[in-house]
Amino acid sequence: MHTNSIIEINRSAYQNNIDFIKKNFGKTVIFSSVVKGNAYGHGIAEFVTMAFQCGVNHFSVFDVQEAKEIKKTLQNQATILVMGLVQDEEMKWVVENNVEFFVFDKSRLEHAVETAKKAAKKAIIHIEVETGMNRTGFDKNEINTVISIIKTQINHLHFKGLCTHYAGAESIVNHERVSKQIETFEEVYEQFCRNDLKPTIRHTACSAASIMFPEARMDLIRIGIIQYGLWPSPEVFVTYLHSQKNKIDPLQRVISWKSSIMSVKSVNTGDFIGYGTSFMAKRRMNIATVPIGYSHGYSRSLSNQGRVLIHGQRCIVIGSVNMNMMTVDVTDINLAKKNDEVVLIGTQEELSVTVASFSDFSNQLNYELLTRISTAIPRKIIE
Repeated sequence: MHTNSIIEINRSAYQNNIDFIKKNFGKTVIFSSVVKGNAYGHGIAEFVTMAFQCGVNHFSVFDVQEAKEIKKTLQNQATILVMGLVQDEEMKWVVENNVEFFVFDKSRLEHAVETAKKAAKKAIIHIEVETGMNRTGFDKNEINTVISIIKTQINHLHFKGLCTHYAGAESIVNHERVSKQIETFEEVYEQFCRNDLKPTIRHTACSAASIMFPEARMDLIRIGIIQYGLWPSPEVFVTYLHSQKNKIDPLQRVISWKSSIMSVKSVNTGDFIGYGTSFMAKRRMNIATVPIGYSHGYSRSLSNQGRVLIHGQRCIVIGSVNMNMMTVDVTDINLAKKNDEVVLIGTQEELSVTVASFSDFSNQLNYELLTRISTAIPRKIIE
């Protein structure tokens, strides 16, 4: 566990976002909180604990390891859905623990049946359909085979869901492609229904699709980035605002990342700072060293680009971001000293450093920056 910084998770901000989701997407639609990638960097154990306290009881993850972490944290109080990797040797634990999972190829379907027979317990499956993402999912020409297997093995399978994933719903450029995906999904759904196999729920929408394609909400929405207080893209944000009279961002950022100054020193005019020659002091400068580097998730591409907050002022990262530390210009902050708070993400006095600002400076996606934050940094829920 690192002691060089802390991640704060704001409960009231999260509750605000949950209220927004329920108000805009309807109370009849199941909300599944997507917590893959260490809950988008927020810390999976801490985050699901807070989410459950806020009334969330359905979580979607990428793999079984994440599912086990939720199960350890919440026991049997929540529904867990694995959208991605289930190794063959993990299938037994998944079935025995009533964990639901995507099935997107014949071998996984057959292994689910085999495991369910041995466990004397139905495997709870969600059939994923390939509609145009071209990543995972059964093609249309495979659906009859899937139907045949499910009908033959119905005593060992609970056909809980039919699902797909959209190829870039966050961008208007993909509108036609996503619209065709929705059409394909509906065709496959009708094919199942004609064969007396109607799934309990249909689900296709991520955060972006839930905003851009209301018809994609169906029975369940898999919401990731919006619940954390961030928009999938500027286009999604603008689309939402166009539908509202009040042009104010309704979301609140849940995460803050804070550290402190490790040391302060003076540098003469003409001196290079840090490794190499990427930054030369053009005046006598005061430099603060902060014990955060790329090993903690602060990208090296933010060298000479990043911004932090110290004493309520915006300070520039100068020189190369190192593995475990970086240097910041505090020349214009006369009182900057060791142990002063440094805000990497969040608000200090009147100013904020947003996750989006990292994207602007480093060409990283919001998702990428958040999920790269070290899991060894402690997470703390605050009110």
